[in-house]
Amino acid sequence: MELLTHITSDGERWDQIAYRYYGDPYAYIRIIEANPGVPITPRLPGGLQLSIPLIEELDTADTEELPPWKR
Repeated sequence: MELLTHITSDGERWDQIAYRYYGDPYAYIRIIEANPGVPITPRLPGGLQLSIPLIEELDTADTEELPPWKR
């Protein structure tokens, strides 16, 4: 799995970081799971180094052949 590095700013939130990298604020679970040593707090202190897992985009041509519930 490829990872990016993100250095937090004081007061940043998990959902803000997820939105920045994934376009989805609810995808923060991936970031929390990739950073088990970081306490889960509403706001993060500045200067933390977080690992951000890269998500592979699905090729839409491949998914067109799948039934709707698997797309």
